[in-house]
Amino acid sequence: MSILVTRPSPAGEELVKKLQAAGKTAFSAPLINIHPGSELPQLAEKLSQLNAGDMVFLLSKNAVHYANSQLNKINLSWPDKLIYYAIGRSTALAFHQLTDINIIWSLEGETSEILLELPSLHQIENKLALLLRGNVGREVIAHTLTERGASISYCECYLRQPVDYPAAKFSAHWQKCGVQTLIVTSGEILQLLYNLIPESDRNRWLLNCRLVVVSERLAHTAQNLGWQDIKVAKSADNDALIQALE
Repeated sequence: MSILVTRPSPAGEELVKKLQAAGKTAFSAPLINIHPGSELPQLAEKLSQLNAGDMVFLLSKNAVHYANSQLNKINLSWPDKLIYYAIGRSTALAFHQLTDINIIWSLEGETSEILLELPSLHQIENKLALLLRGNVGREVIAHTLTERGASISYCECYLRQPVDYPAAKFSAHWQKCGVQTLIVTSGEILQLLYNLIPESDRNRWLLNCRLVVVSERLAHTAQNLGWQDIKVAKSADNDALIQALE
């Protein structure tokens, strides 16, 4: 039984190497590529507009990587007067390791909804919140913080672009490789995968594959598309995905 990892580089390739080291047959086929975001040159200015006690949200490891690289490039540090939040342990750890700055995250899970349950995010009236994110994403954090009285600004730190695969060849190749398990780490990737596969192959192969996803929300989306064999990993980091396959 072969495993197809669809998450972007470099995390996708890193996961494949770990799976292969554990004796599994695994392949990488990223469905999106990640590039620097168009608003990175504005990051320093956006940070300077925040006051002591205002909030910065790091919404993914990609946001951490590109934002930190941008500040390093212009010899600036992250302001220590701000309060930093991350979705999930892996994003928080990546930020802390790069900056040595404390960052708040929820031990309960790696979703926007769980982060928003933190008590410190319920008394935020008149605070400013800067969301560091990609060009595609959910709006639940922005909407909820706005409802609670905060003012929102954004910085597009990275760009997610779909990879253009020839549909029939892509489908035939991975069936020939014996792929029966798929690892999908976002709703965007799930929809791209579903749309990429020709309809006849969807029903005969794709929807019969075991699907490993990173949230209950994503599992629900997959069920609506027609998948039945779905496993939800405890988080989106590679170790949790490997554990979900055991």
